[in-house]
Amino acid sequence: MARGDTLEPLLHGNPLISTDVDLAALSKGVGHVFAHPELASEALTHRSALDRRPELKAVFPNGNERLEFLGDRVLSLAMADLLLRRFPREREGELARRHAALVRAETLVEIATEIDLGRHLRLGDSERTPGTSVRPNILADALEALLGAIFLDAGLEAAAASVALLWGHRLSNQVVVPRDPKTALQEWAQARRLPLPVYLEVDREGPPHAPVFVVDAVLKGYEPARGRGGSKREAERLAAMTLLERLNGA
Repeated sequence: MARGDTLEPLLHGNPLISTDVDLAALSKGVGHVFAHPELASEALTHRSALDRRPELKAVFPNGNERLEFLGDRVLSLAMADLLLRRFPREREGELARRHAALVRAETLVEIATEIDLGRHLRLGDSERTPGTSVRPNILADALEALLGAIFLDAGLEAAAASVALLWGHRLSNQVVVPRDPKTALQEWAQARRLPLPVYLEVDREGPPHAPVFVVDAVLKGYEPARGRGGSKREAERLAAMTLLERLNGA
C-alpha cells in the first residue's frame, strides 16, 4: 500500500492540510507533480508549526523530520550516481570532494532559495516573523524532506530527476575538483611554515532544537575569521573559507 493510501483517512475532511500550499508552483520548481500531495504537505511542515496547528500534528506528529532523514540518503545516492556518469575517469577521492561540495548545507540553502521554498513552508511563529527570512538550516532540511517525499511518491528515478534538474548547472560549472577549505587552509599555513590553524567555538545561537554554531578559524599572525553553521563542521568549513579568501586577496 502506498504511503498516501495510509494517510487518506486522516486527510479526509481536512482539505487544509493539502490545499494551503501552492503545489503547482512547488511542482514546477522541483520538476515533479505529486500523485500523493500529502507527501509534499508533510515535507513542508516544520515541527515548529505543530503546536499551533493541531490538525497537522494529528497527521504529521514529527513534522518533516522523517522525510528529511530519508531525503538526505536519497540525495547522497542520486548525486553519487550523477557524478559517476559525469566524471567517468575520476578517482574516488576526487568524486568524494565533488560530492561533499554539492550536498553540503550551504548548497542546499542556495537551491532552496532559488526555488523560493521558504514561502511554501509551514513554520511556527518563533521560526519566521514578518520581514524576516527562514533560517538556513530549516531551508536545507526542507529541501531534503522534499526529495524524500518525491522518492516515496514515485521512486528513486523521479527523485534523481529532480536532483539532476535542481543541481544541473552546478554540476556543469564544477569543472575543477573542489578543495575542502580546511585542507586548503592547512596547506597554505604549511607552505609558509606556520603553525596549523585551530578552530574555536565561540558561541551558539538560535533555539536549543536548532542551534547555530559560531566558530573562529585562528591562524597565528592573522586576524581570525568567523563562520556560522548548523553543525560545528559546517561552521569550521565556512570560517576556513572566509579566512582563505581574505588571505588570498591580500
